[in-house]
Amino acid sequence: MTSTIKSETKPKIEITYLNSINTPTFLQEKEVVDFLFKHLEKYGDPKPPIQMAIEYACSSHKGKGGFVVIGRLGSEIVGAVVVNQTGMSQYIPENILVYIAVDGSKRGLGIGKQLMEKSIELASGDIALHVEPDNPAKKLYERLGFTNKYLEMRFKK
Repeated sequence: MTSTIKSETKPKIEITYLNSINTPTFLQEKEVVDFLFKHLEKYGDPKPPIQMAIEYACSSHKGKGGFVVIGRLGSEIVGAVVVNQTGMSQYIPENILVYIAVDGSKRGLGIGKQLMEKSIELASGDIALHVEPDNPAKKLYERLGFTNKYLEMRFKK
C-alpha cells in the first residue's frame, strides 16, 4: 500500500519581470507566449494576441507599456502574468491584467498568489481584470482584494 503525503510547504519561485527597459529577447518572448498558450487552457487565446499583449507591455512607445512577470522553479517557467497599461486613470483603471497562468501541474502551491503580489507591487495605479465566472482563479483575486464592480457587456461587430 502506498500513500501520498501532500507537502505543506509552498515553493518560493524566482520572479523576474520584463518591461520597456528590460525588454525580452526573441527567445524569452517565444517562451512566455508558448507557456501562456499552453497553460491558459480554455481561458486562453491564440498565440498572436498573446504575443501582441507582451509586445504592448514591453513597448517604449508613448501610450503603451506595462510589464510581464515570470515565475520559475529552476529553469522552468511555472507561471506568467501580462499587464498592459491603459494610459488612463480615475475613470478607468491604469492597468489591465491581460493574462495570468500557472503550470497545470503546479496549481494550488501559491505560485499564482506570488505572481499576483509582485504584479500588484509593480503596477502604478489600479488594476482591472476579466475573469470567467467559473474560473477557479476568481477566488484568488477576491482574496487579494479585487472586487466585482461592474457587469461587463460587449458589442461585437
